[in-house]
Amino acid sequence: MDERIPLLIDTDPGVDDALALLMAFADPRHEVVGLTIAAGNVGLQHTVANALKLCEVLGRDDVPVFAGCDRPLLHPAPDAANVHGRDGFGDVGLAPATRGAEPRHAAEAIIELSHRYDGRLLLVALGPLTNVALALRLDPTLPSRVARLVVMGGAVTGRGNITPSAEFNVFFDPEAAHIVFEAFERFDLCDWEATIAHGFLHADVERWLAAPGPVAAFYEAVSRHTRLWSADARGERWHSADSLAMAMALCPDGVLEAEERPFEVVLGHSAARGATLVDWQRQLGRPDRARILLRYDQAAYEAQVRDCLA
Repeated sequence: MDERIPLLIDTDPGVDDALALLMAFADPRHEVVGLTIAAGNVGLQHTVANALKLCEVLGRDDVPVFAGCDRPLLHPAPDAANVHGRDGFGDVGLAPATRGAEPRHAAEAIIELSHRYDGRLLLVALGPLTNVALALRLDPTLPSRVARLVVMGGAVTGRGNITPSAEFNVFFDPEAAHIVFEAFERFDLCDWEATIAHGFLHADVERWLAAPGPVAAFYEAVSRHTRLWSADARGERWHSADSLAMAMALCPDGVLEAEERPFEVVLGHSAARGATLVDWQRQLGRPDRARILLRYDQAAYEAQVRDCLA
């Protein structure tokens, strides 16, 4: 029997999603068994195309790619094309991949793969949680077959990146996030504030991207727009949310500090829509669900990124 951990990634590529995917494919302890794709950073036609192209660059056309939800469950939401480029990969004009997505919907694929790898599946959600929420509506028993859920999302003390209090992935589809966070008794959370605490110096990133070979060249090209935007908007460090979540997923031993707390999403249409509320003092008597990353081994994180690019 294959001893590798089966890894299903729900994602909306996206520049930082792409780095997380490179890390996952490079890790010999894990087997990527599928990519389920949602709209988020950019529209679904682009996120699917980007997932297919990344697999092609890596020579991994054996990994199935499933197109999923092209919009949030209930309400329209803005994308992040200003950060990632209109096509999500920096508008560098990559030729499209030669294959297409699988015919099955991403939500159905999540359910099927959870049965195939019952009790072993590592599910990593890097984008809006629309596909996972739809899978839960189709099959509420899904959490019983997932060994571990890791989510990139939220801003645990209200320091948002799309509104004053909300992080992009949760804000894009708060209803979906609410469904997922209520369905899973336990999940690991890498939020935006952890991301801000674990940035890379731009000079280091440029050095890593100078590595020989097609992987570094590909990622240097697709990330250039985002890195230039980040240097202008955020200063000396570049922050890659999805790669930190993937580091937490692939190498949990790198977690140096985490806290388990009750966790919920603000719904409705107030200015706080999409914010994530953490009951730090456990005042409401609700169960701890989120294991919140506070500090990850920075050297180990950077090594994972360097290794996947090399």
